[in-house]
Amino acid sequence: MDKMDRIGFAAFVAAWLFLAFLAGSFIVLAQIWPYKFLDNAYRAGWALVAQKQTIDDPYTQTDQWRKARTDQRGVTINNHARADNGYTLYTQGGDTSAYLIDMQGKLVHKWHMDYSRLWHTTPDGREAQPDKLMYFRKAVMYPNGDLLAIFIAAGDTPWGYGLVKLDADSHVIWKYHGATHHDLYLSKDNRVFVLTHQYNNNPVPGFRNLKTPWLDDFVVELDGRTGKVLKKISVFDAFWNSPYQSIVGAVPSFAMDDPLHTNSVQYLGPELARHFAPAHGHANQVLLSTRHAGAAILLDLDSGKVTWALQGSWHGQHSMSVLPNGHLDVFDNYGNYQTHNMSRLLEVDPTNDKIVWQYEGSKQNPFSNLLRGSLYTLANGDRLATETDGGRIFEVAPDGDIVWEFINPRRGGDHDQYIPILSWGQRIQPDQLDPAFRRELTTQ
Repeated sequence: MDKMDRIGFAAFVAAWLFLAFLAGSFIVLAQIWPYKFLDNAYRAGWALVAQKQTIDDPYTQTDQWRKARTDQRGVTINNHARADNGYTLYTQGGDTSAYLIDMQGKLVHKWHMDYSRLWHTTPDGREAQPDKLMYFRKAVMYPNGDLLAIFIAAGDTPWGYGLVKLDADSHVIWKYHGATHHDLYLSKDNRVFVLTHQYNNNPVPGFRNLKTPWLDDFVVELDGRTGKVLKKISVFDAFWNSPYQSIVGAVPSFAMDDPLHTNSVQYLGPELARHFAPAHGHANQVLLSTRHAGAAILLDLDSGKVTWALQGSWHGQHSMSVLPNGHLDVFDNYGNYQTHNMSRLLEVDPTNDKIVWQYEGSKQNPFSNLLRGSLYTLANGDRLATETDGGRIFEVAPDGDIVWEFINPRRGGDHDQYIPILSWGQRIQPDQLDPAFRRELTTQ
C-alpha cells in the first residue's frame, strides 16, 4: 500500500468513525433502538469502574465512612437524673456487627456474622461484594438476646443483601436471602416486616420518564420463628394503582431509576391503628416512608392497597413511626435550611400536617445528616436520634436539652481522620430483657 492509499484508507476509517459518532449521538438523543443496549452497557461499564474504586478505598469511595467531626469518643454527655437509663444497641459502617453498650459506653455484648459464612452470591445470583464492604444496616434484639440484622453492601445495586437471625452467641437460627434494605420491624406476635428491592425491566404505562431497569420496592412479611415468607407486596404497584398516583408521577428527575426509595416500615396493630386517625381503626397495615416521593403512606396488607398518603414539610426523610398519641415521628434529613443544622426531628399531626414538636440542633450542638438517620422515642418521652453522618447517637429531652450522647470510638484512615457511620440506635430497658440474658450482661 503506497502513501496515497494509506492516506485514503485513514480518511475512510475516520469518516466511518465520524458517521458512527453521529449515529450514536442521534440514537442517544432520540432514545431509539438500540439506545437501551448502549445505555445499559455504558452504565454497566461505569458501575465496574466504581466498584473497583470502592474496593480499593472504602473510606472515601463508600458512604459507610465520613470525615470525623470531633476527636471526642464514647459517651460525652450522661445526665443521670434525666436520661432514660438502659442499654443502647447500635450498628456501624464497615462492620457486620451489632453492639450493646451501657450508659457509660461500656460494651456489654456483641453479635457478629460475616456475609461470606452465609452466602457467596447476591440474592439475584451475582458475585457478592467482599465482607469488608458490608455492614448491618439495622439490628433488632429479642429479650433473650436473639438478633435480627440486615446486610447492606457498598458499591452495588441492588445494595440489599439479606437478613439473618442470630442467637445471643451469634449462631445462625435462620437466614433469608432477599435484597433486604434500610429497615425492619418486629411485631408483638413475632412477625418480621422487612423492605426488599429488585430491578424491574418493564415500562409503566403512563409513567413516560421512568428509566428501565428501575428499582421496585417490596414489603415482605416473614415468620419470626422460621424465616418463612408469609407475604410479599410491591410498594410501587400499590402506590401507582391508588388515588395517590400523582405523588409517584411527580418524583424528581434524579429518581427515575429508583422512584420510591422506601426507607422505613412500621406495622400497625390494633392499638396503634385505633390511635392513628388515617388508619380509621383498621389494623394489619404498615406505615412506610418513601424518600424520593417525599411521602408517608399506609399500605393495607390485606388488600395490598395504599389507603393514605401525606407529603409533609420534611425533605429526604427517614425513620417514620406512629406514636401512641397518634402523631408521626419523622427524622427530617434536610428540611431545616440552616448552615450546619440542615436536619430536624419532627412530631407531626397527620390530620393537618402541623408540626407539634421539633428539634433543630444549635450552634453549640449542630445537627446535619444528609443520608440515613434514625429516630426512636423512649419511654420517658425523650428521643434517641442517630446522626449517621456524624457517627453520633444522642438523647434529646422535649425541652431540647441533650441528656446523653455517644460518639463512635472507632476510627480509620492513615491519621484516624475517618469515622464509621452509625446507622441505627435503640435504647433497651433492663426490665425488658429475659432474666438469664440480663444476668449475662451484668457479669461480663
